[in-house]
Amino acid sequence: MTIMLNCMKKNIFENDKIPVSGEIFNILLKHKNVVIEKILSSNLVPEKEYIQDQDEWVILLKGEANILIDNKNIQLVPGDFIFIKSGNPHKVLKTSSGTTWLSVHIY
Repeated sequence: MTIMLNCMKKNIFENDKIPVSGEIFNILLKHKNVVIEKILSSNLVPEKEYIQDQDEWVILLKGEANILIDNKNIQLVPGDFIFIKSGNPHKVLKTSSGTTWLSVHIY
């Protein structure tokens, strides 16, 4: 038997329903100046440029992805992580179906 006080336990891979197109963003935790979210990608992601007001640290947990940052095409495989400073434009170019990311936004 596990006893937990003042904490929560969940599994990041629970309820993974891969979208037919685009991405699903699920906030896992909001605390003070940090937001942690899970992103689940299809293999049909919209060509959208993101410019965020917050810093973002993101790790690829499953799948593969190509992103464009500073005019560089960066290929990511499970375990790869990047840090994107606020105001830095970036684009997701390609993902495999079921690509799973963990993203930490720092405000």
